[in-house]
Amino acid sequence: MRHTDVLVVGAGPAGLAIAGACGRLGLATAVVDPAPERPWTATYGMWSGELPPDLPTSVVSARAAGRAIAVSEHQLGWEYAVLDVPALQRHLTDGLNDVRVHAARVVGSPEAGVVALADGSQLRASVVVDAGGGARPLDRTTRRRPAAAQTAYGVVVDAAAAAPFVEPDDALFMDWRADHGETGWPTFLYVIPLGDGTVLMEETSLARRPGLPLSTLRRRLHARLTRHGVQPPTDARTERVSFRVDHPRHRAPGALGFGAAAPLIHPATGFSLATSLRLAPQVAAALAAHLPEGPRGALAAAQKTVWPLDARVVHQVRRIGLESLLRMPPADVPGFFEQFFALPDAHRWTYLTARDDVRGIVAAMNCLFRTSDGRLRRHLVTSAVLPAVTTNDAA
Repeated sequence: MRHTDVLVVGAGPAGLAIAGACGRLGLATAVVDPAPERPWTATYGMWSGELPPDLPTSVVSARAAGRAIAVSEHQLGWEYAVLDVPALQRHLTDGLNDVRVHAARVVGSPEAGVVALADGSQLRASVVVDAGGGARPLDRTTRRRPAAAQTAYGVVVDAAAAAPFVEPDDALFMDWRADHGETGWPTFLYVIPLGDGTVLMEETSLARRPGLPLSTLRRRLHARLTRHGVQPPTDARTERVSFRVDHPRHRAPGALGFGAAAPLIHPATGFSLATSLRLAPQVAAALAAHLPEGPRGALAAAQKTVWPLDARVVHQVRRIGLESLLRMPPADVPGFFEQFFALPDAHRWTYLTARDDVRGIVAAMNCLFRTSDGRLRRHLVTSAVLPAVTTNDAA
């Protein structure tokens, strides 16, 4: 069997992106996944300004002007791009070139450069990449408290049925109004066109520890839609979302965490795809440049590419923002987002998209602090110094 330079665990978007990038640089690359050809079913979107330059336009199924409603309505000024997920999967699969694909389940890594499979066999490579999403098969750190998770429940309806919420070429990024008629943990409505004459309408809990149950989100979504005269067909396609937003950084010895496993998930939005697609060629270049020096140096260079100091600082600031949200009284959340959406465009863009702009993220937070009232200021300060919230079950 030929030597493998890079072994990628996970055949999702992040895994295929980095495997393809490594293959294109001439690295002997392999991917292992329990079901590598399983169709992807999640809905992916990103701001048009985040689209990787090498992503074909055919992968974008819809573009829409983004707006949000907190206490009042805000035009975000940015275009939102919704991806054609089957086309994305084909694009990334076609880019694998000479990459080998193994259909197997990874159960651990007994030593650097080795992954153990469920059937008792092993695969070896100079560098192993854990792109196994939230499961993180190579770094199963014991949780000390419930995970903070983003959860959502959505239905797909005809564009005409979604007219009470969005116009053609319109995307509702967040609607924090409690049109579902319930108190308690705040949720928002997310409405995006899918490009085929249908619209996804999703009740979303941005973050909660533990995640808000999908049954609650389903009940709220249908109550909200009923209030606006929208009755989804009984056979409407549905979407269920649940993923962790507070993973610690991947620290498994001898492996590189990538994608959601890194975690590249934005703690304030749950987005990670744009970052993964744009970062994959950079990580592959670091591996190709340093593998001649040996696996240890190549792994260190790749880890530094994924987590340079500035990116670590920005991620920590956003994690503080996440804890601030988890600690916030539910009734105050729409007002907080009203304050956030009123920030200057550059500050909002930096906070939502810039991965390693320390100066920009500090300027954005300073602006938010200056324009906030005393109560919100105290909340932001105390959230930065108090221990993380143990649970929101009492909220």
